Amino acid sequence: MFDYHIHTRVSFDGKQSAQEALAAAEAAGLREICFTDHVDYDPGNPANVMAFSNEDYHKAYDNLKSDRVKIRRGMEFGLTTDNQAQLKKDLARRNFDFVLGSIHFVEGRDVYFAPYWQGKTQEQAERIYLETTLACVECQEDYDVLAHLTYIGKAPGNVRGLPVLYANHRTLVDEILRVLAKKGKGLELNTSGKDRCGAFLPDEPYFRRFRELGGEIVTIGSDAHTADRVGQYSQDACRLLKDIFGHVCTFENRQVRFHQL
Repeated sequence: MFDYHIHTRVSFDGKQSAQEALAAAEAAGLREICFTDHVDYDPGNPANVMAFSNEDYHKAYDNLKSDRVKIRRGMEFGLTTDNQAQLKKDLARRNFDFVLGSIHFVEGRDVYFAPYWQGKTQEQAERIYLETTLACVECQEDYDVLAHLTYIGKAPGNVRGLPVLYANHRTLVDEILRVLAKKGKGLELNTSGKDRCGAFLPDEPYFRRFRELGGEIVTIGSDAHTADRVGQYSQDACRLLKDIFGHVCTFENRQVRFHQL
């Protein structure tokens, strides 16, 4: 089992230490983990930088060891359509094993919170988010895997608490998945929506379509910010990916590794 999306107190919103996360991974029987702390820049407020410090990162992870769990070091970078140069700059901080690309800000607002949703129907909020995601994956190159494609399904601002259904946005989602497959990028199965909106982020139909469109790279991430969520639903995620792909992926020095399930 694997968990390639973990945040500690190195992230601005993390609630666990690196050692606590590792202990939880060991207890859960995970084979490999990756720490993916936030690097986000608020386009609506340039002074609002949510990026870890190099000093905190090195202190937390460089001497962290386990005889039972392989430890990788990565980051989660918030993609926009115009921050390619910033991503290159952050990549130069150190040698990362893995880079998640995520979309948190749309129309200058964090989609996690109510202001983004105000004045929009459910369908409009989802469509605009997915259109922004498509624009980002079309122009960005320097990440490895797209994180939580249907992230807004678990957002507190989503008062209906519903997952984003593939059937409701088939054409738009297909284009996102087609771009990812063509560019050799991966799709994350993020388990954090399972007990928040009732579905993985994204869920099964997205992965079946990704496979049909030539996608091969798939990772599993809990998006854990607390130790009790490390490795959460990893077994269920592995079963789903085994049925569709027969494998799950990890990364070392930005190079993909395939693990048969």
